[in-house]
Amino acid sequence: MDRVWRHSLVLMLVALLAFGLAGCGGGGEEEPAAEAPAAQEQAAAAPQMVGDPERGKQIYRQSCAACHGPDAKGIQGLGKSLYPADSEFIRGKTDDELVEFIKQGRSTDDPLNTTGVAMPPKGGNPALTDQDLYDVVAFIRTLE
Repeated sequence: MDRVWRHSLVLMLVALLAFGLAGCGGGGEEEPAAEAPAAQEQAAAAPQMVGDPERGKQIYRQSCAACHGPDAKGIQGLGKSLYPADSEFIRGKTDDELVEFIKQGRSTDDPLNTTGVAMPPKGGNPALTDQDLYDVVAFIRTLE
């Protein structure tokens, strides 16, 4: 009987300890960790991904030229010109924004789709990496 009582007492103490610890966690907003600003500074100082226009030209030919043309001047009824001089869209976006756009694509029901043809995510090539997309954007930025 003494053994049963000890076992019950241990279980009760464990339960009380668990409830006590659970209760200590609440009670308002947590203060930010001291290293949070340092982590933010490191994130801000992280190098931006940079594209290689020569590599981007090769990727463009394989994945984009079918709709945007081998010279990137566009194909009527398929894809628009990617020349910055011809495209306010290209001129008005940062490299990061263009990469995100290419990753998402544009559906035919998008009101900004003026061709009536969907642009599939990553130009229909799901194997393209972020670096590949930055390379393509770097190539587009060289077009004059």
